[in-house]
Amino acid sequence: MMERPASVGNRLLATLPSKDLALLAPHLQKVSLEQDAVVIRAGDRRDHVSFPHSGAISFMLGLPKGETIATAVIGREGAIGALSVLGPSFLSSVTAVVRVSGIASQISVSRFHAAYMASGAIRHMVEAHTRSILMQFQHVSACNGLHSVEARMARWLLHLHDRTEGNSILSLTQETLSQLLGVRRTTVTQVIAKLRALGAIKSVRRGLVEIDRARLEEATCECYDIIRRATDRIVPDDAFGFQQAAQMRTSREV
Repeated sequence: MMERPASVGNRLLATLPSKDLALLAPHLQKVSLEQDAVVIRAGDRRDHVSFPHSGAISFMLGLPKGETIATAVIGREGAIGALSVLGPSFLSSVTAVVRVSGIASQISVSRFHAAYMASGAIRHMVEAHTRSILMQFQHVSACNGLHSVEARMARWLLHLHDRTEGNSILSLTQETLSQLLGVRRTTVTQVIAKLRALGAIKSVRRGLVEIDRARLEEATCECYDIIRRATDRIVPDDAFGFQQAAQMRTSREV
């Protein structure tokens, strides 16, 4: 069974040397991430960049006929709106929805852009975040095409559990699971029954899903571990190690 570290703050912000973090810190404000809140809608411009310290946010892709499917999930290892540095014409292509409540540090896009232009370390931070998200998009796309819906549900439950500080009871409705997987609620009911038979899900009641993490890991596909390990390589849960890597990249560029 793989143990996940407790949340101690946003991992991207933790990578920054103090002088670079100081460009952001005076303008960061703590905000609550309420479950099911829409952080940004597809097609909207971002007003703020948010750095989660806890909780989980899914990126949802919507299709013209109303279907949705999750393309990624982020927590304290990521950010919402950091790609606004690409320019004022950049619009979000996905809708970001809070799945696990938490808190985040928020800064206006204009102040973040000014700090981004002034700091190589912040540019490296955004680069790392971009690589992490693109990696997740690619693996989730492959997983959706190659693996069973049972394995995919187990993967999403594990991704969310990683961001709940160890709570084995997840607040998720069947409608939410349907949206994440891009399947009908009847399919979700069937998949839950199969995972319960395996012991990976202990109970489902009133929008609460109780999981057995060890058995859920047995039920998922290799994509969960690939995504988890790749994320940890790109944005290590070790600020000093990340800063050393960034310094090495900078020295090679000079």
